[in-house]
Amino acid sequence: MHDPVPRLPSLLEAVLSVGTDLELRATLQHIVDAAAELTEARYAALDMTDPGRDGLTGIRTAERPEPPEPPEPPESTESPKPPELPELVVPIHVDDEVFGDLRLAGKRDGPFTDDDEQLVRVLATQAGIAIGNARLYETARQREHWIEGAAAVTTALLSGESAADALMTVAERARRLAEASAGVILQPTEDGGMEIVTASTLDDPGDIVGVVVEPGSPLLEQLLGGEAVFIDDSATDPRMTTRVRHRFGPSMMLPLQAGGRLLGTLALPRRRGGRPYTAVERLLATQFASQAALALVHAEAQHSRERLAVYEDRDRIARDLHDLVVQRLFATGMMLESTQRRSAGTGDTDKDVHAMLGRAVDELQSTVQEVRTAIFALQQPPADAPTTFRGKVLREAAGAGAVLGFQPSTRFIGAVENRLAEPVAGRLLTALRRALTAASRRAGVSRVEITVDVTAPLPDGRPGVRLTVFDDGDTGNGHAEGGGAEGGAGTTVTWQSPL
Repeated sequence: MHDPVPRLPSLLEAVLSVGTDLELRATLQHIVDAAAELTEARYAALDMTDPGRDGLTGIRTAERPEPPEPPEPPESTESPKPPELPELVVPIHVDDEVFGDLRLAGKRDGPFTDDDEQLVRVLATQAGIAIGNARLYETARQREHWIEGAAAVTTALLSGESAADALMTVAERARRLAEASAGVILQPTEDGGMEIVTASTLDDPGDIVGVVVEPGSPLLEQLLGGEAVFIDDSATDPRMTTRVRHRFGPSMMLPLQAGGRLLGTLALPRRRGGRPYTAVERLLATQFASQAALALVHAEAQHSRERLAVYEDRDRIARDLHDLVVQRLFATGMMLESTQRRSAGTGDTDKDVHAMLGRAVDELQSTVQEVRTAIFALQQPPADAPTTFRGKVLREAAGAGAVLGFQPSTRFIGAVENRLAEPVAGRLLTALRRALTAASRRAGVSRVEITVDVTAPLPDGRPGVRLTVFDDGDTGNGHAEGGGAEGGAGTTVTWQSPL
């Protein structure tokens, strides 16, 4: 046995080098390189027992050298088998578990000696400590990143984002933290399946959003039950049935669940052939999903409180309009009508005054109708689909207003809610939509007036409903369905139907 003392400085240098880096992959590379240099091996590798645990693959210095050429065999003998390459294998233990085997081969000056093995074993002992420290550092760093990500998501969600933006925030942040190919959120459908409603990807997510996991899928029972599902390869796992599964490999599918309520599933697939998720990544991602779900619920509650405050404020404004403005306008109108009746006479001046008072009364009545319409609009939930006919008409007017740049005026005559029923109401809304679209395309439009009158009889005397849409744009031929178009300054579209 050779005296190992002259090699102690090299051993000390190798022992120190394996602990100079806290990043796990770099630490493993230091171990392999140090072992090769210490033993003068041309080949060194570290084969891990469970590479998936740390998301790594084998570490090596270089390709395995070719074995030496065998000597020429005598003519009278058979060809011998090529000699096997001498190899030194030393296990590395981390916390009483075998992390992997350090393999060395191709020693330059002959076979490995007992001194070589002794030195490598000392190095392997220090390597086990360095690997344990690197694992702790890696776990702490990952945990810090995920906690920061969860805090950022919570802050963003509580800042007043819309529901769609909130889901995208969760998907985008989770994708980055997990180093995934995509961040996808699925939500339950009415027929018992699940649909991808949000996707954050490095590529165009257009062909991912809308993908449905059909009822009957083996995966659905777990997802709808709020279970986390971990998949080694999405492309080959029989539980995966969507048309986009072939492009993904390892995946995590995590429940977005808070207070016993399932909001959906957060899926984080990596590309086909990507490294598997480690146990630490799975744990941290699961905790992130729980925190994100809680933030989504709190954001939804905050949004509901804000909407309630808006509704209360709208209700107060509506009461003030009704109690103050409408009643004063109505009282003023009554006074003008009374004055109009007293001023009726035979003189031209009296006739002019009478006509002016008549116009003033008409304007006041129109103003009262406009204010009442505004009161009704204030009482409608702004973000929800209207359920009343008045609400649907106002929603169409608001949509046209976004295109026109101003809000059309809307007037209702008669008990439209009581007298107008389907399918007449549906046909009227269709006619209104067409008329508003045509008005928005005309040049010079600065005023649009919508009137729905359920007190106007049809020409044959039957009770009916009449829709009139007037705009002051360039004069053109009005479109009429079930009625006639009236000419004049601007364009008037008239639609009518029996009740």
